[in-house]
Amino acid sequence: MSTILAIETSSELASCALLRGDVVSSRDSSGVRTHSQSILPMVQSLLEEAGIALRDCDAIAYGSGPGSFTGVRTACGIAQGLAFGAGLPVVPVVTLDAMALACHQQHQADAILTVLDARMGEVYWAEYAYAGADGLRAVVAPTLSAPAEVQPQGEAVSACGNGLAAYAPAFQGRAFAAAAHRDIMPHAVQIGQLARVAFAAGAFVAPAEAQPLYLRNKIAFTSAERLDIKNAKAAAEAAL
Repeated sequence: MSTILAIETSSELASCALLRGDVVSSRDSSGVRTHSQSILPMVQSLLEEAGIALRDCDAIAYGSGPGSFTGVRTACGIAQGLAFGAGLPVVPVVTLDAMALACHQQHQADAILTVLDARMGEVYWAEYAYAGADGLRAVVAPTLSAPAEVQPQGEAVSACGNGLAAYAPAFQGRAFAAAAHRDIMPHAVQIGQLARVAFAAGAFVAPAEAQPLYLRNKIAFTSAERLDIKNAKAAAEAAL
């Protein structure tokens, strides 16, 4: 099996994971403002623990979004910087896909609704069906909408994600919200697991071609956001 380093910073939880053979190790850290500073030390820790260098990996995966504008850009920038330095390809993975996989793994759900807080009174959401060896299939592609407009096609979906808690009044009375798993968030472990499948299928890109997935247009980053993203990418290029 391929060796994958995965990075995920699309929400308030920053995480990284190393998948090497059957061994999966990970680190995570909370705090939106510290993602760009916390990821590289966690990556170093994982590599040192495994006794390998970054160039020994086969690819670098990242949570491409949807999620925080700065967060998905940070993950993309760090993945690009590390991949450039080590001469590795990059595998983008949709964050809502990773949440759906976690819901299946942790709760044996086969019909899954992922709902992630998008702020500004909106949520990112998608619906999935899990079909054994075929894995996840998107029933409703990642969507940005008001909570009231979340309309899964299936009648008995397992819902997960912090968007259900962020807008609890809007979901009150909805059947899927009653037993929702609100603690499931995008994590690098599932990013890496999905990336390993994608990498085997040839679904990877050169570092320069890596892009975030945005569902909401944003006019421009603030000066602080631009500086944070620039510093994160530069640090990644110089770190390993």
